[in-house]
Amino acid sequence: MHAPRALPPAETAETAAPPAPAATKRPFTAPIRQRFAAVLPREPLLRNGHLLAVSSLINAALGAVFWVFATHWYDERTVGLNYATISAATLLSTVGQLNLSDFLVRFVPAAGRHTRRLILACYVASIACSALVAVGFLLLVPQIAPGLDFLLTPVTGLFFVAYTAGYAIFALQDGALTGVRHPGWVAAENVVFAVVKILLLAVAAALTLFAGILISWAGALVVAVLVANVFLLRRAVPRHEREAPQTERPPRMVRYSTADYVGSLFRMAAYNLVPLLVLNTLGPAQSAYFSLAWIIGYIPYLLATNMGSSLIVEAAHAPGQLAQHAFRVLRHSALLMALGTVAIIVVAPYFLSFFGPGYGEHGTTLLRLLALSALPNLLVSVAIDVARMRRRLRMVVGLQLALCFLVLGLSHVLLPELGLTGAGVAWLVAQCLLALYLLIRRSSWLPGISEHSS
Repeated sequence: MHAPRALPPAETAETAAPPAPAATKRPFTAPIRQRFAAVLPREPLLRNGHLLAVSSLINAALGAVFWVFATHWYDERTVGLNYATISAATLLSTVGQLNLSDFLVRFVPAAGRHTRRLILACYVASIACSALVAVGFLLLVPQIAPGLDFLLTPVTGLFFVAYTAGYAIFALQDGALTGVRHPGWVAAENVVFAVVKILLLAVAAALTLFAGILISWAGALVVAVLVANVFLLRRAVPRHEREAPQTERPPRMVRYSTADYVGSLFRMAAYNLVPLLVLNTLGPAQSAYFSLAWIIGYIPYLLATNMGSSLIVEAAHAPGQLAQHAFRVLRHSALLMALGTVAIIVVAPYFLSFFGPGYGEHGTTLLRLLALSALPNLLVSVAIDVARMRRRLRMVVGLQLALCFLVLGLSHVLLPELGLTGAGVAWLVAQCLLALYLLIRRSSWLPGISEHSS
């Protein structure tokens, strides 16, 4: 079932499309789509953010099912090694995609008739760079990650490179779909990805493939990328090119993307190097326990990211409303985030126990700390997105650089002393310090602060 189209600001639910003729049969899925649309906010800023959040929740729920199967079909050591591999590939794809996903979110709304060319150019650059850095990583595995030496066989090495390049396109197409105001299709592609991934995992487990987890992710990416891009390039982009003729000058776009890319490298290093620190410091079993807690604890982080993407798209259409949009996102998301954090803290030991007794025993405290860290992260995430829109690129880079050094530095110190709990403490302390700085210096990054603070 296709998700409902996100309506532009000038449209309303009543005027978006003319009524269907009486003789025309409506698809049987129409009532379901209408009921789903009725529960979403009408305001495009919140509506599109909610659709992206729904996409993340669906992906997280189906991802949890995937890991339930994985932890029952594979032992802790195999799960830990495969998850560390996927984290490494995700980091490498982030390096290789040049942060062009956020670039597309920022510039596709105003790309006009250049939209298709812009998207395809980003795809080509990302595939080439991601494959190159993946091959380079494989050559360095014996020196920097000897625990991942199983990747050096031809088949697993090929799937590793394919996953790295495929994940780059997977991220870019999300940015493109968000930029053309079709966030519902982000949810659809995530469903395709998750379902195919589970099916391929079952096949790999039946064949007793050690790298079955990695292979299932790589194969599912291929399917999801093909499905999403048929819709994106054949329907969504042509319509967007007709309706959005504005174009932003390439030199400004290049300068912006270069600085934003540097900042994104620091953020993704914080996200993806911690699993490798856990693997090298505590071993494969503890890496498995960390991986499941991180997957669940990252869900509230995704809410902030999704609302930020919607903020950027709507602010690109109406730059004068950036301050109002930022306050709207903060107020609206804070309540949802608080409720989600409380829920995770309460259910953490019970939910983790579904993956096995060791996961609940070793990962509960870590998961609770990660959930708490998502609250200050909301302010940090919105501040970065506001800085992007205002082209305050020093702040964009500086905040993400500080996050990286705080998280990795504290994790390096605390993991040997506190075990997995040390990683949770590192994330919570780092986010709280950055949020405190932003509250003290709020007038330096948030426009119109005086009129909202009265």
